[in-house]
Amino acid sequence: MTADQSVLTHDAPHPHAFTRGEVGWLPHLAPLPEEELTERHYDGLVDAARAKNDYFRLLARDPEILKARTLVDKDIFYNVAEGLPRAERELAATAASRRNGCVFCASVHSRFAAHHGKRVDDVDRLLDAGVEADLGERWNAVVAASVALTDTPSAFGEAEIARLRAAGLDDLEIADVIHGAAFFNWANRLMLSIGRPVAPA
Repeated sequence: MTADQSVLTHDAPHPHAFTRGEVGWLPHLAPLPEEELTERHYDGLVDAARAKNDYFRLLARDPEILKARTLVDKDIFYNVAEGLPRAERELAATAASRRNGCVFCASVHSRFAAHHGKRVDDVDRLLDAGVEADLGERWNAVVAASVALTDTPSAFGEAEIARLRAAGLDDLEIADVIHGAAFFNWANRLMLSIGRPVAPA
């Protein structure tokens, strides 16, 4: 292991609860220094502003994979011309993150869900009470599908899809629930493996 790959330790406090507050994140391995980023790294970052972020500079050690990851992320959450409204895409990400215990991702996506859905109390109920919280059947169906996919992807199937259909979701909307939950089921594990959250200030 080279000097810049040594494991980092931190004494910043861990969060003690899920929150919509601004949770921080610290890496276990050193990110690339911003001054060492090349055109190849910036291409992988997609957004130049992400060069200020430790998480993205750490992932920029493999810029081609980072670029693919970022473009998928943007398509799932920002391409809302058809399919699920943005709030419910963010709800799927929040539910997966809540189930996986990723306080950082849950904080980010719960803020988006609350902002776009204008249902702050329901989002806070999901964070506080967990994925069994009653949010009304449409949101309950999105959360249940996201949790099923998070727990055991191969077990997700007809029952979850039938419940989503019964709650009024069409094929494109169901696909968006799957994409949002599946992406964060993976992203949570990555983020929890290479760093840790920091309690809000």
